[in-house]
Amino acid sequence: MASTLALLLLFFSAFSQGNALSLNYYSKTCPDVDYVIAQVVREATMKDKTVPAALLRMHFHDCFIRGCDGSVLLNSKGGNKAEKDGPPNVSLHAFYVIDSAKKAVEAKCPGIVSCADILALAARDAVVLTGGPTWDVPKGRKDGRISKASETVQLPFPTFNISQLKQSFSQRGLSMEDLVALSGGHTLGFSHCSSFQNRLHNFNSTHDIDPTLHPSFAASLRGICPIKNKAKNAGTNMDPSSATFDNNYYKLVLQKKSLFSSDQALLTIPKTKDLVSKYASSKIAFNTAFTNSMIKMSSITGGQEVRKDCRVVN
Repeated sequence: MASTLALLLLFFSAFSQGNALSLNYYSKTCPDVDYVIAQVVREATMKDKTVPAALLRMHFHDCFIRGCDGSVLLNSKGGNKAEKDGPPNVSLHAFYVIDSAKKAVEAKCPGIVSCADILALAARDAVVLTGGPTWDVPKGRKDGRISKASETVQLPFPTFNISQLKQSFSQRGLSMEDLVALSGGHTLGFSHCSSFQNRLHNFNSTHDIDPTLHPSFAASLRGICPIKNKAKNAGTNMDPSSATFDNNYYKLVLQKKSLFSSDQALLTIPKTKDLVSKYASSKIAFNTAFTNSMIKMSSITGGQEVRKDCRVVN
């Protein structure tokens, strides 16, 4: 209860700071901001196809801790271990893309655009560049001054069941519809064994392997992730078309071929199961729901300033 109250207070304090977002927030002060950032993200993606998935995940992880305030971008300093060095975030990468975008934006309009806004725009561009939908990103976020690795325990874990997922999302003002739509982001990227190892070995007292995993899929995953896995970077793509933003994720969930317990959990209650089926059968329905939920999630504000350097507070 206390944590819920704290989050609600954080919510209201964010809005009371005047962080009201607007589609034309930079129309007079930095009109080309969308274009400038899109160019940087496009160039980075041409060199490294893993960039879009990294940026989308970075934005999620930013918004779920203290709102979308760029706190995930801050470096650890002195005795303070920052969010990016918390256990769920050590595999985040492509921070250099945000640095490059900030540099390009600063050259055009110095001191105007927050790092939090740059990350929100870059996440949208990441989806577009991989074949997904586009949307107008509301702007006007401010950058936060606090970043604590200890707070990354607030992120939803890949081992969560449906009630844990519901609680995690509802604490941030997000619905079950948002949960199912945003889970579709798992169409992009790569996962290390550690995120789904729980389903492959010693699952529970009666099953070694999670019985909700398709047997042939489980066998292939066990080949990639043996019980005494020594390969530091062992893992697999989130879905076979991991560089393309599509609705295959939902089809895989229905086939019992999704990676995470939290993915499979979407089938455990009728409301979320029906939405999985809906998005599996209609890419248009998924794209519409995803864009709406992204706008909603990325509008959780926080922050107080516009950083000069995305990695350090002013």
